[in-house]
Amino acid sequence: MTWSILARDEEGRFGIAIASRFFAVGALCMHTRRGVGAVATQALMNPLYGPAGLSLLAQGHASAAVVAALIATDAGRDQRQLHVLGAAGPGAGHTGAACIDWCGHRLHEDFSVAGNMLAGPQVIEATAQAFIDSSGQPLAERLIAALAAGEDAGGDKRGKQSAALRVHDDEDHPALDIRVDDHSEPVRELQRLYAVSLQRFQPFITCLPGRHDPVGELDRVRIDAAVERFHAARKTS
Repeated sequence: MTWSILARDEEGRFGIAIASRFFAVGALCMHTRRGVGAVATQALMNPLYGPAGLSLLAQGHASAAVVAALIATDAGRDQRQLHVLGAAGPGAGHTGAACIDWCGHRLHEDFSVAGNMLAGPQVIEATAQAFIDSSGQPLAERLIAALAAGEDAGGDKRGKQSAALRVHDDEDHPALDIRVDDHSEPVRELQRLYAVSLQRFQPFITCLPGRHDPVGELDRVRIDAAVERFHAARKTS
């Protein structure tokens, strides 16, 4: 019912982009943790995989060991799809034997793509290639471009309904968490919302309290200056 891409960049950020002909796919399928990794649970999803998988990654287990541990005790594993990407090393995935065609996953050193109930293998192939081709761009933009390419290649064979994007950097909270829960063109709407987030949201959250500054910026003039610097930096990048 879904396809997704997990990725990390050279700065240690993790990101997930996901789309489906299912309501609010971002609510239970996406899981990330600062400095630890990313987990996506799909098909007949098991939301318990997210917290458990991240805890195993935090304990130092490799992605493949995490996948093996999660499915080992799950009687529903044949109907589940799962992929995991830790802070180092390649990702790992599981596509259960009872997942609905087309289904499968593709693993790379710093990203993975998985999907089920898709128009065909070209969906994850296009998603992966678009991510590769967008190297050098911000992680969020690469993930959105990858998702859009997968949709253009056929996406979920049942149609469209929801999409979501999450990026996690060096804070305990996500740097970006955007959901389109019910829309006729969810990936396009996700692209629109991302563009809106650039206007003020993304620079503003850098001024909030965080791990390295428990107070944050309280002066509104300096907050506005930070927003201006953000936009000036984007123009020159």
